[in-house]
Amino acid sequence: MSTTTEIDLAGYCAETAQKAKAASYELANIDTELKNRWLFDSADRLVADLDTILQANAKDVAAAPDYNLSDAAVDRLRLDKNRVDGIAQALREIAALSDPIGEVIDGFTRPGGLRIVKRRVPLGVVFFIYESRPNVTADAAAICVKSGNAVILRGGKEAIHSSRAIVELLQQSAREIGLPGDAVQLVQTTDRQAVGQFLSMSDCIDVAIPRGGEGLIRRVTSEATMPVIKHFDGNCHVYVDRNADVPMAVNIIENAKCQRMGVCNACESLLIHADIAATVLPAIAERLSSYPIEMRCDDRAAKLVPGSVEAQESDWSAEYLGPIVSVRVVDSLDEAVSLINRYGSHHTDAIVTDNVRAAEQFTSGVDSSAVMVNASTRFNDGGMFGLGAEIGISTDKFHARGPCGLRELTTYKYIVQGDGNIRT
Repeated sequence: MSTTTEIDLAGYCAETAQKAKAASYELANIDTELKNRWLFDSADRLVADLDTILQANAKDVAAAPDYNLSDAAVDRLRLDKNRVDGIAQALREIAALSDPIGEVIDGFTRPGGLRIVKRRVPLGVVFFIYESRPNVTADAAAICVKSGNAVILRGGKEAIHSSRAIVELLQQSAREIGLPGDAVQLVQTTDRQAVGQFLSMSDCIDVAIPRGGEGLIRRVTSEATMPVIKHFDGNCHVYVDRNADVPMAVNIIENAKCQRMGVCNACESLLIHADIAATVLPAIAERLSSYPIEMRCDDRAAKLVPGSVEAQESDWSAEYLGPIVSVRVVDSLDEAVSLINRYGSHHTDAIVTDNVRAAEQFTSGVDSSAVMVNASTRFNDGGMFGLGAEIGISTDKFHARGPCGLRELTTYKYIVQGDGNIRT
């Protein structure tokens, strides 16, 4: 379905959401062994049906010029044997993760004899809107189903053929293994209005998760009638304290900025304590010059970095996703914390310091999903935290914050057991 009337679109979206809701009730009662069998079987099918997937992907790659995709975007879109093997391996790794469903979070007995258990349960139905990367289709489906949730996948039109081929294999496997086939559904229309339709269906959809550009995320946030797990951007800071080890600071900044620039946990802003600026800034500038990185500096930093660019007000809150970094000299840790909370995105921020009290003050004061001490911002990631696969990183405070994996796609219910207890 690539085009549809408004009436057909509303009916299609409603039917899809209702099927997902029904599937979510079935999934809530399916044990870990069956979910893992589906993950392993799906992985095997992806490898076995490589030709089918590559033929579908070739259609997407051929159409890429119609969408004005950059070379980097086309590269992310393109699949080959190694990448399909990687997708399959990711499913096997998710199967190896501990299943959070049914986990007892707390339990106690009341004086009257009531036994109360707080147990982890799925959220229900996830509406996941994401960029044009075929591997994300399989990853998101696997994470959602392993955590007991049905998922409605709305990928980018640029990868529609690849996503269809992958989802068809996942659905075939689900039906043969014994999972509800509607546990994983791909939105078949590329009509942008479909997103708005689904976002209005809070009676069937329990949470929306957008993963893409800021414009998409703000649209989802403004239109959604259900909770949204998201982050808008990633203006991540590294603050070099007056008591920092200079070689350590330079290494951390190089990694945080340059290891991979186009990601949300890359460093975009540097704050340098005035007492150490004359020592550390030239060393940082020399290290970053080999990439090269454009350094946009305030007046004090510019005096220490020849060839730098004058920073504008907009630079302090910018997410560059490329070879630019803003640089500012500060007079105190308090000033650094204040600037991070004002201009940052509450995503990931780091301090480099040998002072334990300074580290404690920074971690307490900075209001971000992850705060690093003497470590790169690039570590804010589900895999790096040992949480396994993630569906995104949240800067929200309710109900999930930071990398969102299996446990972040759950909630809880109270199970109360009595022996004929009545309230008086």
